[in-house]
Amino acid sequence: MNRSTMWKGLLALSLALNLGTLAAVLVQQARPAPNAAAAPLNVPDYLGLAPQQRERWQQLEPAFLRDLAANWSDIRRHRESLVRHIFAESPQRASIDAEQATIAALQAAQQQRVIAQLLAERDLLDAPQREKLMNLLLSRYAQESTEEEQLHRH
Repeated sequence: MNRSTMWKGLLALSLALNLGTLAAVLVQQARPAPNAAAAPLNVPDYLGLAPQQRERWQQLEPAFLRDLAANWSDIRRHRESLVRHIFAESPQRASIDAEQATIAALQAAQQQRVIAQLLAERDLLDAPQREKLMNLLLSRYAQESTEEEQLHRH
């Protein structure tokens, strides 16, 4: 693999992970809280959606969340397989590369789902609401790190 291809691959993987993190934030916000003290931000309330906007928002969410959960499940399964291949008695580079390619494809598909969802949400918001959502996502993204990053920091 030449350097250019490697860097392009790393960039694609980084973008997919970043959007995956964004998707995780959106999924977490949509889940009900186990208790009031840990209640996540209710995005429709935070944005001050009008009843018609709220209805459309609620129509957009279920299919997106269902697809996202299925995609995360597939990614998790392939990540586990990747780790098993890496730590096998005799690691096979072809198997490692195949799992990595599958994960990258799943992450790219997930990235496209998130982009489509955010564009759909953007379309139903007015300018101040779009600004609030953008700032919320950017602030959450700035606070997030992957589990792998957290694992290697300790």
